[in-house]
Amino acid sequence: LRTEERQRLARERREEREKQHAAKETQILEKERKAKLQYEKQLEERQRKLKEMKQKEEQRRAAVEEKRKQKIEEEKERYEAVLHRTLERNQRLETRQKRWSWGGSVTPDSESKTASRRSPSTANLKQAEAAVSKRLSSSAALLNASDRTRRSQLSPLDSSVISRLLAPTQASLARSKSAATLSAD
Repeated sequence: LRTEERQRLARERREEREKQHAAKETQILEKERKAKLQYEKQLEERQRKLKEMKQKEEQRRAAVEEKRKQKIEEEKERYEAVLHRTLERNQRLETRQKRWSWGGSVTPDSESKTASRRSPSTANLKQAEAAVSKRLSSSAALLNASDRTRRSQLSPLDSSVISRLLAPTQASLARSKSAATLSAD
C-alpha cells in the first residue's frame, strides 16, 4: 500500500508540475503574442506618422513654390509698371521738349535746313551747346562708372531701366542749351 500510495502521490505531483509548466508556457506564449501585437501596432503608427510628415513636407514645398511663383509674378508686374511709367514720362518729356524748342524738333534734317539761315549768334549757341553737352556727357560717364559695379549685380531689365533713367533726356539737353544761350547773351 505504501508503495502504491507513494506512486500515486508522485504521479499527482508530476501531473501538477506538468500543469504548472503548461500554464507557464501558455503565459509566455500569451506575453509573446501581446508583445508582437504591440510591436506591429507601433510599427504601423510609425509608418503612419512618416506618411503624414511626408505629406506635410510636400504641402509645405508646394506652398513655398507657389509663393515664389507669386513673388516672381508680382516683381514682373512691378517692373512692367515701372517700364510703362518710364516710357510715358519719356513721351511727355519729348512732347514738352518739342513744345519749348524754338525750331520744332531737333533732328539732323531740321538742323541742316536751318543751318543756312543761321546768324553769328547761332554759332555762339552752337559753341555753348557743345560745351554743355560735353559737361553732361562727362558727368554721365562719371555716374555710369560709379554705378557699373552696382548695376552688374542687377538683372538686365533693372539695368536697362536704370540706364534709361540716368541718361540725359532731350528735354534736359534743350533746357541746358537755353540756359547756355541766356548766359551767353
